[in-house]
Formats: sequence, structure tokens, C-alpha cells
Amino acid sequence: MVTEREEKRARLAAVEQKLARLGSRHDLAMSAFKFDEARELQQRIAMLERERVELAGTMPAAAPPPAAAPMPVMIRPRRPARRRR
Repeated sequence: MVTEREEKRARLAAVEQKLARLGSRHDLAMSAFKFDEARELQQRIAMLERERVELAGTMPAAAPPPAAAPMPVMIRPRRPARRRR
């Protein structure tokens, strides 16, 4: 049985995928000077972005990644420069 959280996560992934495709189509329409098509795509993008914000707001926050320990750095002494004759 699929839980509500998994359904929302799947819907969120689908919305983000649609947004990526619509964003590409919008860029192509703008570069081809098809402003009417671009405006229509922008309206669909805005609608999906609102849905994405709503879905993301209902999802629990992801756990922050563990802090990485700093790597030790070995500083080597500088060699004196050779003189040219």
C-alpha cells in the first residue's frame, strides 16, 4: 500500500520534471520570438510552481547532511630560490 507521503513525493517529482520541460520549451519559444507561446508556457509554469510550493510545504524537512570533518593540510617549507649567474 502506498502511503500519502510517497504519493506526495511522487507528485512532487512529476511536477519538478514538468517544470524542467516547460522551462526548456519557454526558453526555446523566447529565443524564436514566439512571445504568445512563451506567455502561455509561463502561465503553466507559474501554476506548477505554486503546486510545487504547496507540496514541498507538506513534506517533512530533510535531515541536514552530516558535517564533514576538516581535512588536515600539510604545509611544506619553501625552498630557497636559486640565483642565476
